Amino acid sequence: MLRQLKNFHRIFDEHVEYAQVHRTCRLLYPGHSEFFTSDPAIIEHVLKTNFSKYSKGDFNIGVMKDLFGDGIFATDGENWKHQRKLASHEFSTRVLREFSSVVFRTNASKLADKISSSAANGNTINMQELLMKTTMDSIFKVGFGFELNTLSGSDESSVQFSNAFDEANFIVYHRFVDLFWQLKRYFNIGSEAKLKRNIRIIDDFVMKLIHQKREQMDGPDDVRKDKEDIISRFIIASQKDPETMNNHYLRDIVLNFLIAGKDTTANTLSWLFYMLCKNPIVQEKVALEIKDSVEWTEADNSTEDFTSRLNEGAIDKMQYLHATISETLRLYPAVPVVQISLL
Repeated sequence: MLRQLKNFHRIFDEHVEYAQVHRTCRLLYPGHSEFFTSDPAIIEHVLKTNFSKYSKGDFNIGVMKDLFGDGIFATDGENWKHQRKLASHEFSTRVLREFSSVVFRTNASKLADKISSSAANGNTINMQELLMKTTMDSIFKVGFGFELNTLSGSDESSVQFSNAFDEANFIVYHRFVDLFWQLKRYFNIGSEAKLKRNIRIIDDFVMKLIHQKREQMDGPDDVRKDKEDIISRFIIASQKDPETMNNHYLRDIVLNFLIAGKDTTANTLSWLFYMLCKNPIVQEKVALEIKDSVEWTEADNSTEDFTSRLNEGAIDKMQYLHATISETLRLYPAVPVVQISLL
């Protein structure tokens, strides 16, 4: 644990270096120990062939529960199965897929315009920061059906929520190597005091939106808002079990989807653009394939026109782009570590 704490700023590189020496080993912590493995056969055994024998365990759940509540990342047993079943059903529906596509295309267009403007003016930009804001806006719209607009920074409360969410995620993650986080939480000092304030901001913001969404959903059929977003569909599902799927449970479900959809996508895209810059020949091939797939010409200069052509048929033609993204994920996996416990 001390070694991980010392190298926390480069923890994934540390894991790789350690795995090259010891494919499977034991990590010692105060009060408990863990096995660390990068052996594909063992990973398949745990995550596939004998998945039912493993869980997140009390330690991991204890670390994450303050922020993630009873969401899918911080729960086991029946709660996990219930949310997995709900998510599997809802994400396979045509309505949600089509709604998500429109949201991502819209926000991609906003991002492209912002980058083009910066390029035209010769301004330096933080690409990862812009991608984080874009994916946050996108997954929030898909999750709650509301515009967050952190990319434009026009709504102060939205920006405050986004910042609180990011800082809370970091503090919770740091708990895994913080020997004293439980003591700090007990006395409400340091990072744990910050976490408590951030969670209060998150809860106030999210619960307000859930109440608004319930009011919309309770209206007459002819004046109801669209039901494409995740929270609306879960509210409909909650009518069958209102005691279990109360507002706090809905909050936990959607917040877990936010973390699943935001950082993973933004980090992968950040690495993708970094690797494209390092490999200009690949960049040129990707750009050419995209232009050919959407039948784009130099005379076309409208971002909205370009994104409108990004339908499933055009995207299916982009096999080289798909391979490029897959190779990026292989080199820089979005979820490089999975933590589980033996039941």
